[in-house]
Amino acid sequence: MSNSHTIAGPDLSPAYPIVRKIGPSDIKDALVKGIADFLARPSHLVFLGLIYPLAGIWLVIGSSPPLIFPLLSGFALIGPFAAIGLYEVSRCRELGLDSSWKHAFAVVRSHAIFPILSLGLILLVIFACWVFTAQSLYVSLFGSTPPESFTRFIGDILGTSQGWKLIGFGTGIGFVFAVVALSMSVVSFPMLLDRDVDVPIAIQTSIKAVLMNPFTMALWGLIVAVSLAGGFLLVFAGLAVVVPVLAHATWHLYRKVVEPATRWQRGKAGDTAPSRNGF
Repeated sequence: MSNSHTIAGPDLSPAYPIVRKIGPSDIKDALVKGIADFLARPSHLVFLGLIYPLAGIWLVIGSSPPLIFPLLSGFALIGPFAAIGLYEVSRCRELGLDSSWKHAFAVVRSHAIFPILSLGLILLVIFACWVFTAQSLYVSLFGSTPPESFTRFIGDILGTSQGWKLIGFGTGIGFVFAVVALSMSVVSFPMLLDRDVDVPIAIQTSIKAVLMNPFTMALWGLIVAVSLAGGFLLVFAGLAVVVPVLAHATWHLYRKVVEPATRWQRGKAGDTAPSRNGF
């Protein structure tokens, strides 16, 4: 898919970007391109091998047993913000520019750093609300006294009716939080990095992308959740590969689902352009 970029600056964007209809084959292609981006710059492994696995281990060691699962599952809620530097690497590689791992840090000089931080703060609030809700649910079923050990905690969860209620209600509530976070962030962070748009437009476009492609985006969310779970199960080391691949793939998914901006699409809010399906 062609790109209207000719320089490293922000794309020229319409007030309301046009959202495309995509399918599972587009997710497959985005993942293939994401893997290619990762393999082109395997030094990312060194960078993320230190940050993401260590962050996951810290969450487990520094938390009480009832909070371990909410914290680890909530990792996916803030993942799009944490991966912003890798979107920049994919963008530079797409433009034929230097795409060394140093560009993951250069994003702090982006034209959109403050909108990016603002949207990141929104995701952090959602993450905090999820953790608080999960903790409140546990207290309502088991009381405020912490479990004596992790083994006792697992026994309470799997061997009591309250435990199965916690699993059921927690999964349902977590699903709602995940849908909200995915809808708000699936393309918004790459868009803020790529185009001169504000946070409300980026969020609106992301939500529209989900509403237009509910099955495809649900499939993408499932792939992200399963991949992150696999990374955690591999003693967190798998995150050093899973996170950058998903981040690079997210950039290419954004390219597929949002119509590239052209110069004639600039203009005042409310300008429209004919939408096209396919690529």
